[in-house]
Amino acid sequence: MLGDLISEEQGQNTGIRVVSVEGGQPHLEASFQATGTLLGEAVTDLGTYDSVMQPDGTLYGDGQGCTMTQDGEFVTWHGSGVGRMTESGGVSYRGSIFWETASERFAQLNGTAGTFEYEEDKDGRNTAKVWAWK
Repeated sequence: MLGDLISEEQGQNTGIRVVSVEGGQPHLEASFQATGTLLGEAVTDLGTYDSVMQPDGTLYGDGQGCTMTQDGEFVTWHGSGVGRMTESGGVSYRGSIFWETASERFAQLNGTAGTFEYEEDKDGRNTAKVWAWK
């Protein structure tokens, strides 16, 4: 069951590279920067994810990153999801995310699983929402 909204952000891809094309399956790596909120705090999120096109056309993605406040508090994250290409040339992912932090401000995220929706348009602009998974 979905719980409270934990995070909401908007951003832009900052780079994409082809990691491999072995077996005819493209494996891409993308990095992004986004701004938004985490537990109501203003944050900047930096992340990188790998996407592998599956034989049925779906995407498997795995990513990691660091979310930071302006005063230097930070949370690291790791997420995985399943995606699809959109008709307009973007991608749409659904998946799970896990956090780790030594910050007292964000300590409640330790041991919490989140469920995310990630949308990216053909120009690399993206939005994401994360809810607590209860």
